[in-house]
Amino acid sequence: MISWLQRKRLVSKGMACDKTRRDPGSVEWRLHLEHSVGMRAVICATYALFALACGSFFVDSEQTVTWMVQPPMLILLTLLILASSIILLTMDQREVWDSNSKLFLLLGAISFNLFTSKLFFIWLGFHQHVPMAKGVLLVPLAFAPLLITVLLGTRAGLYSVFVASLLTSLLVNQNFQLLTISLLVGFTAVFFSRNVRRRGDLIRAGVAIGIVSVVCALALGTLGGREMHALWEQAALAVGISLLTAMVVSSLLPIIETLFNITTNMSWVEMADLNHPLLRQLTLEAPGTYHHSLSVANLAEAGAAAVGANATLCRVMAYFHDIGKLTKPEYFSENAVTGESPHDALSPTMSSLIIISHVKEGIDLAVKHRLKKPILGAIREHHGTSYVYYFYRRAKQLAEDAKAGSEILNLPEDDVPEVPEENFRYPGPVPQSRETGLLMLADAIEGASRSMEKPTPQRIEDLVNDIVADRIARHQLDESGLSLKELRQASEAFIFTLKTMLHSRISYPKNESPLPPSSGSLQSAKRMSGGYEKPRATAPSLP
Repeated sequence: MISWLQRKRLVSKGMACDKTRRDPGSVEWRLHLEHSVGMRAVICATYALFALACGSFFVDSEQTVTWMVQPPMLILLTLLILASSIILLTMDQREVWDSNSKLFLLLGAISFNLFTSKLFFIWLGFHQHVPMAKGVLLVPLAFAPLLITVLLGTRAGLYSVFVASLLTSLLVNQNFQLLTISLLVGFTAVFFSRNVRRRGDLIRAGVAIGIVSVVCALALGTLGGREMHALWEQAALAVGISLLTAMVVSSLLPIIETLFNITTNMSWVEMADLNHPLLRQLTLEAPGTYHHSLSVANLAEAGAAAVGANATLCRVMAYFHDIGKLTKPEYFSENAVTGESPHDALSPTMSSLIIISHVKEGIDLAVKHRLKKPILGAIREHHGTSYVYYFYRRAKQLAEDAKAGSEILNLPEDDVPEVPEENFRYPGPVPQSRETGLLMLADAIEGASRSMEKPTPQRIEDLVNDIVADRIARHQLDESGLSLKELRQASEAFIFTLKTMLHSRISYPKNESPLPPSSGSLQSAKRMSGGYEKPRATAPSLP
């Protein structure tokens, strides 16, 4: 409060600017909860108690729900399965284990599967005329595999299939049919939802799950000796439950993404729409930056596809990485209309501050428009901690000239100020993911390619290899997670894409006639093919 009043007083005196940049920041208590070991222990303990509680409810012979303590051996087996699943989680899903929100999401989805399965089997206890094979198909076993695969990835989805199937068959109903159907349905859900990019892909996954459920229904019904009309009824119920599960997951995804700060491929595809207000503003106020971003997006996407990174995420990050240039677009060379540059009237230090400020301005605009966290990271990291090299060299040259002048005038060298490197260095940090590392390389390569006079294939290869080697030598990619093999694969993709972007066209012969020749004549055909006939002699025109 005191600092806010002091700032207001300085602004009123004209000694401070009243503009404050937005910063996403992170609330301390959220960070504490996200990485707290105590909170992680509470989540795991609650998960184990809930699983044991679900297995303790039964429907007795008097058609009432009763709670009964499980046998000690069953409790011990359940605890062993839970402990093994937690150990597997720490070994195979370290990213999920280190994030309490993702851990809560994963274990919560498995618990929901267990709870709904228990509810359906309690319902079967009240309706004993319903056969067990039909009741099993009414359980939405695909909920957790679908949801977790879309939100956390394929490996987490497979983990949920194994754990949910074991716990359901152990604590809900010790039935081999239930375990088999749960595993088959779960594997199908993971397989068809591993690359979901549109909402309709979830419906396709629901149809596939329904087909597998139909096969299970027909197989179980045939083994049980049921009539054909009952089998088709079970098959229809299986398809209906599968489609309903897929639609419920599709409707819950936006809410869960917001609550747990997770962005799926479907959201990235939606954000790749060029009609976003910031991108439309970029086309009007900074068209050069807009076209630069499109070219960077093509390069980054090609590089990501070559190394197996998230290509859609790279494309979206490239679209928004330079939105900070909207504040002063005329100070960036790609937006220059005339040959004059506004930097000619500025010192190198001031020019460097303006160039560097587009990162902070970009963060401000991204927070204002509520862009996703990976986009904020791309804006911060796409320059890393590199130099604004042109103005740094210019400042060094001016300092050397000043020193030479001081020697001529016999002035002390201390009168010539040094050039501080921090004034010409981006604040960083260096890229923290493979996608931002590829974005950094694509941005530098696209910018450098604009200055090539004759972009021959060999020059393009040398340019790409030099930029990649320079970023490695300056330790800009140390924290990106990109291996040397992946950098080589990405470089080959950059070279191929850049060659197609900068390829030269065939120079067509000019047509001497102001109008195109009439079609259908032999002379016009020869003219179109480049073989001109000797013109006929014509009468001289009158003056």
